[in-house]
Amino acid sequence: MAKVRTRYAPSPTGHLHIGGARTALFSYLWARKNGGSFVVRIEDTDVERNVADAEKKQMEALKWLGIDWDESVDVGGPHAPYRSMERLDLYQTHLDKLLEGGQAYPCYCTQEELDREREKQLAEGVAPKYSGRCRHLSEEEREAFEKEGRVPSIRFRVPEGRTITVRDEVRGEVRFDSDGVGDFIIQRPDGRPTYNFAVVVDDALMEITHVVRAEEHLSNTPRQILLYEALGFEPPVFAHASLILNPDGKKMSKRDESVIQFIDQYRELGYLPESIINFLVLLGWAPEGEKAEEEIFSKEELIDLFSLKRVSKAPAVFDTGKLKWMNNHYIKESSTERITDLAIPHLARAGRISENPTGEELEWVSRLVGLYKEQLDYVAQIVELTEMFFREEARYSGEAKEVLSGEQVPEVVEGFIKQLETFEGALTPGEVKALLKTVQKETGHKGKKLFMPIRAAVTGEVHGPDLRETICLLGKEKVLARLKGFLERRDQILA
Repeated sequence: MAKVRTRYAPSPTGHLHIGGARTALFSYLWARKNGGSFVVRIEDTDVERNVADAEKKQMEALKWLGIDWDESVDVGGPHAPYRSMERLDLYQTHLDKLLEGGQAYPCYCTQEELDREREKQLAEGVAPKYSGRCRHLSEEEREAFEKEGRVPSIRFRVPEGRTITVRDEVRGEVRFDSDGVGDFIIQRPDGRPTYNFAVVVDDALMEITHVVRAEEHLSNTPRQILLYEALGFEPPVFAHASLILNPDGKKMSKRDESVIQFIDQYRELGYLPESIINFLVLLGWAPEGEKAEEEIFSKEELIDLFSLKRVSKAPAVFDTGKLKWMNNHYIKESSTERITDLAIPHLARAGRISENPTGEELEWVSRLVGLYKEQLDYVAQIVELTEMFFREEARYSGEAKEVLSGEQVPEVVEGFIKQLETFEGALTPGEVKALLKTVQKETGHKGKKLFMPIRAAVTGEVHGPDLRETICLLGKEKVLARLKGFLERRDQILA
């Protein structure tokens, strides 16, 4: 059996989309599972839509996800070059072979003529396809068109009356009638190959054994199989993964605003690459056996477990809630140092900390992140969650006002103010615990009657992370100011 070789072949027309990332992931896992090679090839023939730096950014996104490759534009390889526009001579060689064998022919139809033909077919209720009007042109007719200045495209001559069978690892056997395909363009008038032609030549010459891609490419596959046959190449094994639906169960489009769709956006928000990988692989694939009910997998486990046979035909729903849950799991499993490094840019952009924080400030931020780490669905939330640390005064929720209306509250707050004012030195959680214990002894109030009023008066909320650490991070002066401010404006706050 030939060594497994898979590829991911993006167009540099934008950022790495979640659908493309899943395709790359499935291809990568299958290659690694089988000890094969994974190739990243850049299909850049759609020059009008190519975006500057898109190639670089897509490859950076793949690397961030932890998807590495064996051959590509950056590392080279035995099948270079790995950009389509650098392979034009190779395409031309194989195009000439088809022309010489009569399996391709020049087409002089203008776009206007093709549009009129299509509109007529649609009006007649016929599935649109090329009529073949240039299929049997004489030499004289071709010369006449060229004297008009028409530059031909090249079409593949689709054999008539054929059943084309696609053997798919996901969908089984899928059959197409060649009479419904129509002769299709394989080279544009400017000499650039079309996708269906270039992908066949590239996959064949790069010895790709398995082509894993999205379901929408299934309709291209009969054309490609015909090209493989005409060029004398063995087709690869195909595996067409299911569609990804948005949370409403509708087909996702790149203009769909119900889901964040690009890997760079998730990275910017503070999602971790291992959570994205774990989430994407479960969009249309599931392990079997004793692992079938599990949802958390390392990359090494996925390489061991992955199988094309377990890729589902059914559409996969992009569950944003599940992604947040999964990312929260990986954040909690990560070191505070790692999450702090990710949080610093968000806090700095929000003006909460210095752009170049000092060592003392970094230590404070690390403690702050540690206080909220378990609550984070993604790291950017640190700005919203920690807002009360950066305000001069507390903002009181309805629940906090209810707690602060208790008759014992002034006594408790005054008692804590007294303890803080007489305390000297740096506050630590242990010291705060001792101060609260003294307030308890002096006032006789304990439990919720003691802790809840202090939390509400200091933070404006009745729920939150560890109160002792919260007080330490706010600092003695800010805590005293808030407690005194509450007492001074108690009637106004509770009105």
